[in-house]
Amino acid sequence: MNEELNIQAAILDDDKDYRDLLSKMLNNSPGFECVGTYKSSEEALRKIETDLPDIFLLDIEMPVKSGIECLKEIKLNYPSVKVLMLTVYSDSERIFQSLRNGADGYLLKKSPKEKLFEAIREAYDGGVPFSGEVAKKVLQYFQTPNVLADTSELSEREKEVLHELIEGHSTKAIADKLFVSTHTVRFHLHNIYVKLHVSSRAEAVAMALKNRR
Repeated sequence: MNEELNIQAAILDDDKDYRDLLSKMLNNSPGFECVGTYKSSEEALRKIETDLPDIFLLDIEMPVKSGIECLKEIKLNYPSVKVLMLTVYSDSERIFQSLRNGADGYLLKKSPKEKLFEAIREAYDGGVPFSGEVAKKVLQYFQTPNVLADTSELSEREKEVLHELIEGHSTKAIADKLFVSTHTVRFHLHNIYVKLHVSSRAEAVAMALKNRR
């Protein structure tokens, strides 16, 4: 990433100490800036139009309106804002509920600083980053037959690209892994979006998982 690029992030978390720590980490790291911290979903939704971050880091368990409910409203009203869930919870229900509601990634709070910042960059660049144990659960479920029913119209190469999306890889990373150009990857992504009737990477991942019971 271009170090001159300034990724503006906002934080939703009811733990003041964690908010302050994460805000300080962002502001002290080249290429990042914290433009807002919020202790409730209501405050975040009130101030988002003014602060308008590139990336929103959302905790899930909040006092009144949950982070997932907040995610739904952000994606409805500000679809260009990337949203990363940042939580202590790694259970499948919260992971898939977040993805189905448009989350652009799912990170655990125990992730090292380097991993967190890498994930923020990845989401900003169009990837769908996950913590390791979260990615494992997503991939395990994606490999089950009932999930593949919704992707039956995809070619084998398109399924490979979708698989890489679920792993959270960027366009360049997918191109490198599949030994093709980024132009080719974008071509496959376009076809995936058309066939799945979606308009973003996060929606494509959510569509692949939508039959979960």
